[in-house]
Amino acid sequence: MLDIGHIHRKEYELDADRSEPIVIAEAPGRVHYLGEHGEPKAGLLLSSAIDRYIRVAVSPRKDSSLRFYAADLGERKRSTLVNLKYKREDRWANYIKVGIHIFATMGYPVKGLNFTVLGDIPQHIGLASSSAIEVAAAAALRGFFKVTISDDDLLDQLILSNKLFFEEPTNPIDYVIALAAKEDEFLIIDESTLELSRVKSSISTYKILIMDSRVPRIGVEEELQERQHDIKKGLALLAQKKKGASLRDFVTADLIESMGDLPEEIRRRSMHIVQELRRVYDAEEALNKTDFPALSKVILHSHESLRDLYEVSCPEIDWLVKRAQEIEGVLGSRMTGQGFGGCTYTIIKESAVEEYRRRLEDYERIFGFHPVLYEIKPAAGTRLVSA
Repeated sequence: MLDIGHIHRKEYELDADRSEPIVIAEAPGRVHYLGEHGEPKAGLLLSSAIDRYIRVAVSPRKDSSLRFYAADLGERKRSTLVNLKYKREDRWANYIKVGIHIFATMGYPVKGLNFTVLGDIPQHIGLASSSAIEVAAAAALRGFFKVTISDDDLLDQLILSNKLFFEEPTNPIDYVIALAAKEDEFLIIDESTLELSRVKSSISTYKILIMDSRVPRIGVEEELQERQHDIKKGLALLAQKKKGASLRDFVTADLIESMGDLPEEIRRRSMHIVQELRRVYDAEEALNKTDFPALSKVILHSHESLRDLYEVSCPEIDWLVKRAQEIEGVLGSRMTGQGFGGCTYTIIKESAVEEYRRRLEDYERIFGFHPVLYEIKPAAGTRLVSA
């Protein structure tokens, strides 16, 4: 990654020999391996931070202006504390404003500030680049104001500030991962409580490849809302037998017994969620035991379930997954993200990568999309780079 400190000084004409402090923090992207399509606010996910980061640099100004510079895009935005609010045209700068909002509402002396943002998280493919900007900005300001606020408290402030700033509920999972992640660890996160457990990576001899299929994703939000509605309806029908229950309180047998009571489509959606919960625990056990055949089976069944029961895959993604699974040296491959296009992840031996790349030529020839490949690994979370 480029030297953000040098870029920041050049952008704001800061003299390197003078005493203007520059505080820099970084926050990682993340990937979900299992569980992301779960019961709303009650899911169970297997995830990790990835070794792709957003860095945010902050320094003081002599006036009361707030200046923002996106070095990757060559774009500049500006605001003031009085006018600190969401603006559609400010796009990426809105996420830095969330961090400013935290410390302004906590009573810290937010005056004129310069910000620069720079990163290598691929954008718009579901790797949490937006959340990483928010967390990096908040962490940089925590260092700038020399605040002794814990990560747990910062998490609470990020959730509150995001909700107030964007005036809509936020999913805090990305914040949890960005703040809690450690190198070479997977996290199992309970969405209902935000509690997490750590699983040491046992796949260090493998590479993890993220494949952006480049399939245009149109109408995704409507499709996902429809599935969420199906889940709620299915739970309401099932809960007639178990008052106050969530889908965690049911097993596959319950859904089989309810075939006459649940519409088939709703039963399939619910079946995916119930079985995916079990798969997260099975994956944890397989990772702890270094049982690669068991882990491979879990990943395979999870993608089949997303394809056949939850129905959020597409022909291009299914092709990528199937071809990957045919290669000797591939532990597993599965879609990740919201679906209907987007990405797959593949856990693969170094010796098999060349064959994997070769097969992508067939993908482009058949479907007409030029896929983009990223290599990642489970990585450490947010940190202060310099102060």
